[in-house]
Amino acid sequence: MKKVLNIKNRKTFLVFVSILAIIIILYSLIHIAFWIFDNYNIKKEENKIEKDVAITEVENTKVLDEEIMVDEKTLLDSDPYWDLKKMNYLEVDFSNLEKSNQEIVAWISVPNTNINYPIVQHSDNKYYLNHSFNGYKNEAGWIFMDYRNSIKDLDKNTIVYGHTRKDGSMFGTLGNILNNAWYENKDNYAIRVSTKYENSLWQVFSAYCIPTTSDYIQTDFLDDISFKEFLNKIKERSIYDFKTTIDTNNKILTLSTCHNKNERIVMHAKLIKSQKK
Repeated sequence: MKKVLNIKNRKTFLVFVSILAIIIILYSLIHIAFWIFDNYNIKKEENKIEKDVAITEVENTKVLDEEIMVDEKTLLDSDPYWDLKKMNYLEVDFSNLEKSNQEIVAWISVPNTNINYPIVQHSDNKYYLNHSFNGYKNEAGWIFMDYRNSIKDLDKNTIVYGHTRKDGSMFGTLGNILNNAWYENKDNYAIRVSTKYENSLWQVFSAYCIPTTSDYIQTDFLDDISFKEFLNKIKERSIYDFKTTIDTNNKILTLSTCHNKNERIVMHAKLIKSQKK
């Protein structure tokens, strides 16, 4: 009798395990299908944006209304700034993009990554975690600016977020900054940003991977002392010495993405020059 019960129990267990395995497989297949579908839609949007947007380079030698945002007298000859300041601006015509999304605030380009996108901004930091540029639901999300920041009157720290996508979209290639081939090339230190108000150039001074924390996601500071402490902290975290001078007179740009469930990849750059439109 016991042997019969054991056989029945074993069969029941095997049936349960089989059903559970089928459920897991189906769930995984559905998840993969949604991931592929989201990627397909994001690629369509990227192609449309590429057709709609007009991007030009403004030659540095032809810029008349340029404003230098650093005190050159305080910089060492070894500071990469002296080479970066010669770089051209990126100018973007936002007129067609605004027809698709009124929440567009800027365009960002990071050398030797796939990051060449319009930046959007909502009234919170949740919406664009699962909505694409055109406002449709999409787990790929979009590149977005912290809702507390102002693109017209830049804060001490302007923060931009994006998902790490395995296909390299959004901030999927931000991890390139952790490779020595990237950070040993000074040409990669120049981040170009274009808005409706100005074109600007930012110089990278810190890059790192860190356990999930929000201590660098701060837009305003009580005084120069607290800002200085903040700058020292994020510069000391860098995996590489960019030989860049940073002080409380600088305004900085922060790019942030999740590396995995427990870590984030972060890059900081300072504003070095701008051209009003």
